[in-house]
Amino acid sequence: MKIAIGCDHAGLELKEQVKKHLQEMGCTVTDMGTYDSKSCHYPIYAQKVAMEVVSGRAGLGILVCGTGVGMSIAANKVKGIRAAVVSDCFTARAVRMHNDANVLCLGARVLGSGLACLIAQLFVETEFEGGRHQTRLDMIRDIEEGK
Repeated sequence: MKIAIGCDHAGLELKEQVKKHLQEMGCTVTDMGTYDSKSCHYPIYAQKVAMEVVSGRAGLGILVCGTGVGMSIAANKVKGIRAAVVSDCFTARAVRMHNDANVLCLGARVLGSGLACLIAQLFVETEFEGGRHQTRLDMIRDIEEGK
């Protein structure tokens, strides 16, 4: 699995821990930045990761900021992205199974590294169920298309 990962300054440390965990799982991880703790603007990294996903260069994306919310808002502006802020294991699986979420957003000021790594693992390992859920995704795409 190819995963694009990114963060702002608040998410740097957690991003590094999640990236290491994913690599240990055998994932190929492309780090889109930021690379230091200097204050930066999260929409830049949300867009970079989202574009990797919609282009197909990455199968999934992971974004980390203070709460995960800013990254989610920004990433969801990119057509084709379904970004979800997740802070528990049940939701990590559900957003993949039911919503085919393709970007996971994590809050570095909300989660400890152990839970964040487990959430990322569950997100990556869980498959979309399709079926009735595909009908709902088609409806979401229609909204995105302005239909």
